[in-house]
Amino acid sequence: MLTKKEEGIGGVGVGVGVGVGVGKSNGFKAGMILLLGTLLLLTMLFPNTARAATSVYTISAFTNTSESNMYIYESYNATHYGLLKGPAYTPPANLIRDPSIMKHTDGLYYVVYTTNWSGNTIGIASSPDKVNWTFVRNITLSTPTTIAHTWAPEWFKDSNGSLNIIVSLSPGNYQNFKPYVLTASGSNLTSTSWSAPTELAGIAPNYIDTFIVKTGSTYHAFTKNETTKYIEYATATSLTGPYTFKGTGDWAGWGSWVEGPALVQLDNGSWRIYFDGYATQKYYYSDSADNFQTWGAKQEIAGLTGLVRHMTVLKESGQPGDIRKLESFNVPGSFIRHYNYQARIDASVSPAEDAQFRIVPGLSNATGISFESMNYPGYFLRNNNGSITLVKNDGSTTFRNDATFKRVSGLANASWTSYTSFSNPNLYLRHYNNMLKLEAVVTALDKSEATFREIGQ
Repeated sequence: MLTKKEEGIGGVGVGVGVGVGVGKSNGFKAGMILLLGTLLLLTMLFPNTARAATSVYTISAFTNTSESNMYIYESYNATHYGLLKGPAYTPPANLIRDPSIMKHTDGLYYVVYTTNWSGNTIGIASSPDKVNWTFVRNITLSTPTTIAHTWAPEWFKDSNGSLNIIVSLSPGNYQNFKPYVLTASGSNLTSTSWSAPTELAGIAPNYIDTFIVKTGSTYHAFTKNETTKYIEYATATSLTGPYTFKGTGDWAGWGSWVEGPALVQLDNGSWRIYFDGYATQKYYYSDSADNFQTWGAKQEIAGLTGLVRHMTVLKESGQPGDIRKLESFNVPGSFIRHYNYQARIDASVSPAEDAQFRIVPGLSNATGISFESMNYPGYFLRNNNGSITLVKNDGSTTFRNDATFKRVSGLANASWTSYTSFSNPNLYLRHYNNMLKLEAVVTALDKSEATFREIGQ
């Protein structure tokens, strides 16, 4: 497990173009040629690499040590998260508690957040890349009733296209919070007006941190009961309710003194809920495969538990790439993995994701490949004067060259694979005393140590 402190991440882009000129009488034949040519070119550019994109999960959070700084983390499996940037954003004044992240129709990322312990404002900041953030505005809420505390705003995009914010409001003394919804009148978040808060009917006073997802025509609300300290569950056929509670008390087995629920649907169709065990300063997740009826045992989020507070999560599609383990030819059962930023081979790897890499088109040349860490997006294996280390992509030409390799037939077994430096094909990835190196190979032992097999997760 690595603790990441670097900031920023470089981007990777790959483009493919095919053009054919034909006459009308040869249309069918030309179409087949075009199709076959395209498939051939894709195969050349992405050998043994999956065409489907890998989901990327992004967390926005504040931490136990700072209520004025936001941190951004990313994951490819929604379980192990690496730091993308931290602090990533500090507002011009006051706090940034409970930051909720989404991607808008204008292509920008936005967070909405709690600006202070007391008051009637929430804040918005934007980013083109989840790394560089800019203050957008504060929204002042107006309502016929008194607002003393405005907490835990959460984005909610409805299926009708409306953009909403679910927010918890208290009339005073940090008590009797209730969930309300604000709806944007337009799509420009720098200037749009917001509706007055509308109460979510059916959720009595003293509920806070309400998070809503929609499946079909049903709205599912997960909300903390401030009296019992349990996260409870209610449904409705309208965003504003009335909501009917389906799970109360310790209905899901998560225990009490938990808050800040945030949900995301995984690639396998299951739902994952994250929540803050604030009393013990631990962070958990739990999964449901039956549309919220039953939940698995809560698990701590490795690397983040005890650090982050009240986060939300955004799921997006990432770039294509196979997720593979690389097994040693002459030490069966041992795999390439990263440990304290160094690449090596080991038989026992924990967490398992330390030995899993996304094999993506080469950073310096798409006909090559690069190895991206499965559990730390944006970190790649690269050559460092003959040693192989795990380093965050800084976007430089030197980095791209050092992190690009080429598949060749296995030196010790042609049905396996060896990897050369793309810029120096006389140098191979090999292990020596368990450490991964980039070196020339001469002897039979050298060749066996430079031969690997790619296998699935």
